[in-house]
Amino acid sequence: MAEQLKVKAAPGLKCPMENNHRTYITDDNEGVSVPNTAFYRRLLRDGSLLEVKAETAPEPSPEVPGKAQKKAQDNAGASEGAK
Repeated sequence: MAEQLKVKAAPGLKCPMENNHRTYITDDNEGVSVPNTAFYRRLLRDGSLLEVKAETAPEPSPEVPGKAQKKAQDNAGASEGAK
């Protein structure tokens, strides 16, 4: 198991930190790193907290050059025919 979790509160909720109940995890931030303890796992399980996954940029799909050009020509021809 990971030693740290990155979490944020479910929309509209705020959850107290484990060792400082006057400090809250909210839904308006990009996530907070917290220790992987039973307290936070319980909040994740009941839906009060959401785990924030590291976002990776999707890789562009390789297109065959001929298909991209043909698609552009087909779209241009379709819009001219609609006039």
